[in-house]
Amino acid sequence: MPPPAAGVAGSREAVRIRTVHTAELAPAERAALRSLLEEAFAGHPDGDFDDADWDHTIGGMHALAWEGAALIGHAAVVQRRLLHRGRALRTGYVEGVAVRADRRGQGHGAAVMAAAERIIRGAYELGALASAQAATAFYTGRGWQPWRGPTAVLTPENGITPTPDEDGWIHVLPVAGTTLDQSATLTCDWRPGEVW
Repeated sequence: MPPPAAGVAGSREAVRIRTVHTAELAPAERAALRSLLEEAFAGHPDGDFDDADWDHTIGGMHALAWEGAALIGHAAVVQRRLLHRGRALRTGYVEGVAVRADRRGQGHGAAVMAAAERIIRGAYELGALASAQAATAFYTGRGWQPWRGPTAVLTPENGITPTPDEDGWIHVLPVAGTTLDQSATLTCDWRPGEVW
């Protein structure tokens, strides 16, 4: 595996953050990533990490936290289109944020999110993610804002369909130059599995 770029202090070995596109992940790296995500989300209230979740996580940029040869943290940024007041915003959508259980609370989640946020600010009009209840304080502490208006999905069969179960759990990271009306509906593009 190529040596990653930036370091994180306070661990057994120096932890390095590598940003890379899915296409550049070696097969062993993909396997390590899938394993990390399956372990991190095992027993999650919203369900275990499945093939649809994997499909949502790949195809974009990854921030990988490596401790030596061990993958201990991850966040992905994939491109989506979110509709807001008649505009289709090019959105960096964050997926698969996870830190290995024995490395949590040491700043590795913040490190992979900092890399993801750098990608969003450099390439997108907006950042967005769906937060679990336990992670809300983590994201808001980083400047992510809970979406105050209603949410919806643009479905192939029924057009724009409300997603009330997601209201309050979607967070956005506005990028300079993007104006948002937080009372308006935010609509995501369609995908199989969890739409948000």
